[in-house]
Amino acid sequence: MTENVITTDTLVVGAGQAGVAMSEHLTRLAIPHLVVEKNRIAEAWRSGRWDSLVANGPAWHDRFPGMTFPGSHPDSFVAKEQVADYFVAYADKFKAPIRTGVEVFSATRLKGRPGFRVETSQGIIEAQRIVSATGPFQRPVIPAIAPQDSALLQLHSAQYRNPEQLPDGGVLVVGAGSSGVQIADELNRAGKKVWLSVGAHDRPPRTYRGRDFVWWLGVLGLWDAAANQPGKEHVTIAVSGARGGHTVDFRQLAHQGITLAGQTEGFHQGVVAFQDNLATHIRTGDESYLALLDAADLYISRHGLDLPPEPEARYFMPDPDCMTHPVRTLNLQQAGISTIIWATGYATDFSWLKVDAFNQQNHPQHHRGVSSEPGVYFLGLPWLSRRGSTFIWGVWHDAKYIADQIAIQRQYQHYRPDDTEA
Repeated sequence: MTENVITTDTLVVGAGQAGVAMSEHLTRLAIPHLVVEKNRIAEAWRSGRWDSLVANGPAWHDRFPGMTFPGSHPDSFVAKEQVADYFVAYADKFKAPIRTGVEVFSATRLKGRPGFRVETSQGIIEAQRIVSATGPFQRPVIPAIAPQDSALLQLHSAQYRNPEQLPDGGVLVVGAGSSGVQIADELNRAGKKVWLSVGAHDRPPRTYRGRDFVWWLGVLGLWDAAANQPGKEHVTIAVSGARGGHTVDFRQLAHQGITLAGQTEGFHQGVVAFQDNLATHIRTGDESYLALLDAADLYISRHGLDLPPEPEARYFMPDPDCMTHPVRTLNLQQAGISTIIWATGYATDFSWLKVDAFNQQNHPQHHRGVSSEPGVYFLGLPWLSRRGSTFIWGVWHDAKYIADQIAIQRQYQHYRPDDTEA
């Protein structure tokens, strides 16, 4: 019985922002390709985040160059469903060859001939090249320190939807990046008693002197930084587009009723222990905040820009009691905590990609997305080529580079010497 095999030049796995961008550039270069997605286009925006989520950057910035968000003010922060609809409309604009409902099980190199054999839920695909566009948010991570306590509801931030989803009682949110901060704030505003465990973070201003922080990162050249600073590999960014966008201020959150604590150390017999580093983390975040203000002021001075001074941006509220007298241990039952939300990030999962493109830590080996395994490419990963690589506009530019590299390899592959040449 003959096996039914689909063949294509380039197979793109994943139809989120990375896969759609990749397809656009391959289409522009007339490179035959197919995009497969196990769910719907941009499904993570629809069902992988909480109900009230909005983009963390303004609409004028967090988009592809070829299309604005319809009906949105340029300075607004677009709701998650509208972001997903944007990618569907964008893909339709150039008739992207996307097949949804197709899960990839494995990809292996063909023997004795170029290309890869890809086993999927809809059959076999053979491709000369593979672009992994599955992004960095593949597998929610809950640390091993999580308590084994059936009386507690424990959710990853990927599973949280809204305050009504949670039982009565207080909530401990572990992780103070953008997700943890926004969820803790939403729960506090809904009347929940909230504890927020704060780790290392950068804390940029939402706006300064009339410009959003994404604009400042652009003019200061910080989006194009090619590598993270040493020691910053695991530092999250506390920034929010919620309620029209605002600067995250941990002292203000505390004064509004959230109890801040240091990094979560462990659990034992219903008691959680926190490290004594809350004040250090908050003040280090203050330093990153002030450093950006300083760089912005210097830029304005050097370029003679007429942007209004904002001295109040340097004012910090008094340290709350939870900073000056930090909570080191907390009995969850006595505190009335019924829920723990782990805003502790994600891990990648490339178990389906059975090729020699990974180091001993199972991290992709690549340069700007071109992997150490010929014919395999990665797109949408943090710091793929620059700081902006995981942002909507950044992934579009990375996809352009990878598509150009694929076009170059196709030229070599299709080269045939002229038989009449002397």
